[in-house]
Amino acid sequence: MIEITHQSSYPKNIVTSTSLERHQFLGGTDIAAILGLSSYRTPVDVWLEKTQRTQGSADHLVLRFGRYAEDFVAQEYERETGFVTQKPPGIIQHQDHPYLAGNIDRIMIHEGETQMHRLLECKTSHPRNAHLWGEAGSDQVPLNYLVQCLWYLMLTQCEICDLAVLIGNNDFRIYSITRNLAVEELLLKRATRFWQHHVLEDISPPTQSEADCRALFQTVNNSASLEASPTLMKHIERLKEIQIHMHQEEVEISAIKQIIMNALKDKDTLTFNNRVVATWKTPKSSQLS
Repeated sequence: MIEITHQSSYPKNIVTSTSLERHQFLGGTDIAAILGLSSYRTPVDVWLEKTQRTQGSADHLVLRFGRYAEDFVAQEYERETGFVTQKPPGIIQHQDHPYLAGNIDRIMIHEGETQMHRLLECKTSHPRNAHLWGEAGSDQVPLNYLVQCLWYLMLTQCEICDLAVLIGNNDFRIYSITRNLAVEELLLKRATRFWQHHVLEDISPPTQSEADCRALFQTVNNSASLEASPTLMKHIERLKEIQIHMHQEEVEISAIKQIIMNALKDKDTLTFNNRVVATWKTPKSSQLS
């Protein structure tokens, strides 16, 4: 059931719902996956969730931590900007396509106005991914987050979405993404096609990985067979060549390691010109690195 929720200072022209479940709509993280921009999910993963073949990835450790850290990141944003933020009262839906929606982290509303003017997304990032983030104040953020912000701007028709991110535990940055009508048109087209063609017609998207294939074809008919085409046979022969080559390399690697370990004997470090070139740790795991 769709509900229109009014709060003091909350825009009266925004459609929200407190009863939608994840499988009933495409959200901001879904559209990134549909476009192939997610590190965690593929279009097949989205399709499996929306058709209720799986429960989705809402319980992934990284996602759980992100939800936990959201309040802290929002507080830091308020401290730096002076804005007062609030959580939306529900899932915000597209006015014309209710199956397109989003869980927006925070909104800012000018006192006395009836329209939202700015959104806020809160993120955390590992220090090893710091190179993916541009200069603070710009819109140079990872593409999956950029698409997510643009998606929320489309839903709300706001002009700006700030993205606050805590990189590691000591690098706090704020980015600003401006509404882009051309990109919105593309996102709307891709999302509606995915929903109508794949979800409603129950047709799986093309696979992107071995994991996709395993997820789609969990049961095997042991009494059925398929006659391979010439093209498929070329792939099979190439696979055999690669596997033979890999096996030969593994044998060679093992032989070389044996030579080095015989040279090291009871010593754990090999050097060359005062530089460590190999180590052998024992006895927990005799591993040459």
